[in-house]
Amino acid sequence: MKNRLITLVDLGLDSSFDASMTFVQGITGNINAGWDQPVIDVNFVRTRDHETAFSALTTPSTVLHVMAHGDHSEEPSFLSTDGQTQVSLKSLADWFLDRQWGIASGVVIADGCKTGIGKWQRAIRDCLQDDITYIGTSTVIGWYEATVFCSAFYGALVRNRGLGRTPAEQGWDAANRAIRAYETLTDARCPYKPVLLTPSRRALRSLTG
Repeated sequence: MKNRLITLVDLGLDSSFDASMTFVQGITGNINAGWDQPVIDVNFVRTRDHETAFSALTTPSTVLHVMAHGDHSEEPSFLSTDGQTQVSLKSLADWFLDRQWGIASGVVIADGCKTGIGKWQRAIRDCLQDDITYIGTSTVIGWYEATVFCSAFYGALVRNRGLGRTPAEQGWDAANRAIRAYETLTDARCPYKPVLLTPSRRALRSLTG
């Protein structure tokens, strides 16, 4: 059976996002510890180049995990702390239309503030090749919320090999387990929420050219 592939994309580009990415890489490294062969493969991309970012976002993966500021003042976008790097979902959808491929991951974690609102969900659907479990946030989050949720999520994701279940189904189960763990550990409502999303009509037209 093929290993699960986790694609980590840092578009926040500051020390806090670096710390969060290092934490997630540590989690995946711990999961692989003790096995003769790794059970999780990891792609890690930190970039300001849009073409590189778009290529990373459309890499077929079990989980696509993007860390950045969530901005929707004009249109849903991933934004760096200094404001110099902005990757809008509209631009990604246009790129999808030109190349006839888009996000091909069973699970997408948009690890930024307020990325779970309806405006973000509608925009991400224009970028999809297939059904996904989309995990966004309902409020402003920081390093603490991200690391507590992600440690529980990745631990739950690899609790079994997922035989007979799609990556999206595995992600849905792991997200809900992680939410319960988060709320038990913190005595607070979890800001991360999963939702099942399907490609929009525009995305389906992009696939057919």
